[in-house]
Amino acid sequence: MMQPEYKDVQQLLERQHSLADAAEAHGTLAGCLCGAAGYRFEDWLHEILPAVGSGGSAEPLRELYGATAGALLQPDMEFELLLPNDAQPLEERTAALAQWCQGFLYGLGAGRITDGTELPGEVGEIVRDFTEISRAAVDAAQGEESNEAAYAELVEFVRVGVQLLFEELAGARRATSPSAAPLH
Repeated sequence: MMQPEYKDVQQLLERQHSLADAAEAHGTLAGCLCGAAGYRFEDWLHEILPAVGSGGSAEPLRELYGATAGALLQPDMEFELLLPNDAQPLEERTAALAQWCQGFLYGLGAGRITDGTELPGEVGEIVRDFTEISRAAVDAAQGEESNEAAYAELVEFVRVGVQLLFEELAGARRATSPSAAPLH
């Protein structure tokens, strides 16, 4: 399934009066998928839209949910962050990356990982790094080429980090799954 364009998701969220922009909403989705078992499209809509069903088509959001969930389940590392395209100013792309990480951390917490920074080993380190990236900004003291390279490295780090977190948290998702709860 193809992931919709950032601008299409952004426009839909603006029309629906979402408090999250497209990057933050996608980060929230990825975080929830990493941290919660059985996370549904409807669950995500309730997280990102103030009034679900307030008119307009949610098809780009459904496509984004399907593409994201599908990519995380694939072993070939096809997961992509929903960010503005490279034609947009670096400041805008960097702010969107920071918002994406902020959304991811929120989603991880909403998905039952109450404090991702307390996770053991490499997984906890990645979450701590995402916290730092959520405060990222363009370094005015660096040249444009250097800033572009740093941005590309951060995007790739986050992309691979999310896939690693998804794999590593599989056991935690199973442990918190409603079907894993004992019957009374």
